[in-house]
Amino acid sequence: MEDLIWGRNPVLEALKAGTPVNKVIMARGTRGSMRQILELARQRGVPVQVVEKKVLDALVPGGKHQGVAASTSPKPYVPVEEIFQVAKERQEDPLILALAGWEDPQNFGGVLRSAEATGVHGVIIPAHRAVPLTGAVARVSAGAVEYVPVSRVTNLKHTLLKLKEVGLWVVGADPKAELCYFDADLTGPLVLVVGGEGKGMSPSLTRVCDLLVRIPMCGKINSLNAAVAASLILYEVLRQRLKKGRRSEFGGNPSC
Repeated sequence: MEDLIWGRNPVLEALKAGTPVNKVIMARGTRGSMRQILELARQRGVPVQVVEKKVLDALVPGGKHQGVAASTSPKPYVPVEEIFQVAKERQEDPLILALAGWEDPQNFGGVLRSAEATGVHGVIIPAHRAVPLTGAVARVSAGAVEYVPVSRVTNLKHTLLKLKEVGLWVVGADPKAELCYFDADLTGPLVLVVGGEGKGMSPSLTRVCDLLVRIPMCGKINSLNAAVAASLILYEVLRQRLKKGRRSEFGGNPSC
């Protein structure tokens, strides 16, 4: 694993200083002596992963980790409200990409490049069971990570429901959908939800979507790489928005 800091004081000070931390990794049996780290992680919404000591030994050169390490992000995550501010400054209807359980940093970095190129105002990822922002993601993004805000939320379903309440249309990519993506109206305030590699969207997220769209497949392979699929739909959103004109008529309250 890359982007690691380790040792009780370095991890504690990173949490105190507001350093972007993806997760805290703690050796089993040490939680009682890590109360301050655990409390700061809870306050900041940072996941804590408990592992066997030998796992930490393998992650940390020399094994001098004192029972704790932390995975850090190359840039801070932003609240969802900041994504709305980007759209407001551009005078455009919000366009948000939600990644449901992506696990491959290559795909994450690749889709950030497409998101930046197609005018996405921000990306939302779940805090658990998904790849976070890492140095590997930043490198694959070829600089796009610096221009696309990323928000990490504890409950993606809850966040999508809140976005619906303020007027966004939630569109999910689903290979079983009846409607092809280029036949859907994708011009308004929009959240595009794309499931992770192999698993796709969970049934609970599928039920949240206002509309499901599919990418037609004529070959023998029945699915595309997740980043490729997301990019195709994002470029269709861009095409439709350019045809219609991109100025915003959105009046929702982004408090979510």
